[in-house]
Amino acid sequence: MPAIVDRNSSPFKGMLAAKGCEVAGSNGCCTPQKRKLRSDSAAAKDCSVSTPMKPKSPRRRLISSPSSPVNQIKEDLIGKPENRCWNPRDVDQMRVVKEALHVSTAPSTVVCREDEQKRVLDFCKTCVEQEKAGSLYICGCPGTGKSLSMEKVKQQVIDWATLEVLQPPDILAMNCTSLANASVIFSKILGMHQLKKKTTGSMSPLQHLQTLYSNKQVSSGSKMMLIIADELDYLITRDRTVLHDLFMLTTFPFSRCILIGIANSIDLADRFLPRLQSLNCKPMVVTFRAYSKDQILSILRERLLVLPYIVFHQQALELCARKVAAASGDMRKALSVCRSAVEILEAELRESAAGVSLTSVESEFISPQTLPAHEVFPSQENNTVRIDHMALALSKTFRSPIVDTIQSLPQHQQIILCSAVKYFRGGKKDTTVGELNKCYINICKSALIPPVGIMEFSSLCRVLNDQGLFKLGQSRDDKLKRVTLKVDEADISFALQGIRLFRNCLQ
Repeated sequence: MPAIVDRNSSPFKGMLAAKGCEVAGSNGCCTPQKRKLRSDSAAAKDCSVSTPMKPKSPRRRLISSPSSPVNQIKEDLIGKPENRCWNPRDVDQMRVVKEALHVSTAPSTVVCREDEQKRVLDFCKTCVEQEKAGSLYICGCPGTGKSLSMEKVKQQVIDWATLEVLQPPDILAMNCTSLANASVIFSKILGMHQLKKKTTGSMSPLQHLQTLYSNKQVSSGSKMMLIIADELDYLITRDRTVLHDLFMLTTFPFSRCILIGIANSIDLADRFLPRLQSLNCKPMVVTFRAYSKDQILSILRERLLVLPYIVFHQQALELCARKVAAASGDMRKALSVCRSAVEILEAELRESAAGVSLTSVESEFISPQTLPAHEVFPSQENNTVRIDHMALALSKTFRSPIVDTIQSLPQHQQIILCSAVKYFRGGKKDTTVGELNKCYINICKSALIPPVGIMEFSSLCRVLNDQGLFKLGQSRDDKLKRVTLKVDEADISFALQGIRLFRNCLQ
């Protein structure tokens, strides 16, 4: 029969001593506690031999706290692994950032212009499939992605034709500003047909093309030709014949031309090609609207995706998008502002590095509570383009003596400037004082402001001419004097955007 171990025996006492941290005494008797986890038991077992933990310094307690400002900044700024931090003092990294924000750097994808690109691509597909000539006119304000979109469409047409086992068209892309004179464009088109050796006699390149497109092609396998003419308004001559003859090439019975013209003037086809409309050959028009705040923000984010680190604070990008959209909607201006903000941060860090730094002896006596912000907070916050950098860049870009001059003008002179911006937005470069006065009167009526008379209006235009904002031509009749804006429309929009009357008018 097994012996029963007495509670007072030594083995039993050893067991009680081993479990001394697991039981609690009350009035001299021990009561068992709830079962604990093994990890808790191990920790409790070592509690008698553990050494007291060394207290953390105030600086370490600040950084290790999950609710500390440091970790909050990390979450707001980074949101990504901490090793992806940007060092603006690194020359190579700074160069990569500036290249990503440069206007000449073509992004891998063109966002916010999918609908416009689809319309142009569908037009080209139809012409290639049906082997039918056609013309299309792309218009829009500067910096709205017209030329960049056409670069993408050009490649998409070739890829589509190859995929559909069709003969891809020959492509002639040119910027009309590079032409010595407007009629040179016909020589370039003729050169694409490789007919220079066969051209004889006194026929001009235009006449050779007209003859070529009037007769049926000898070879049935001749390719279609996609002609992309950027800055098309440079072909506008005094008699407008070059522009008219260019679009007329697509109306010949055996023409193989797919002509796409790009310019800023919205009503160029209506003003300079009236005969095409009478012949029912008016080109198809695709308009690129100015970018909105959300579109500018999306494009900036897309550009910055190529960088493996965070460069801009989110609020800084939003400020840039909002201000540029309100002024002009020009994406090139937004990229320029961002580059300027990066350069401002670069200059700020250079100045701080050149300043007097604390010696090692002085730093030993500094209390952790009085450490400067760049010592306590992560360097990523100080290395990021903040909203104050962006505000300064915007001020440098848009704030100019011209803006100050416009903002200091009397109300009626500001209304005249607003009238000019609204009138010239259609692509016109000049008008008469009489025509501008009509637009001025309409704005005054909509704002319930009594307009001035025509004589006083002419006098105000002369004042604006003296201040360098207008350019007035010569004429005996004041109403017939030609008026031209001598300042950028974006400067006028930026100067007057804070006034509700002008903001509603300029939108």
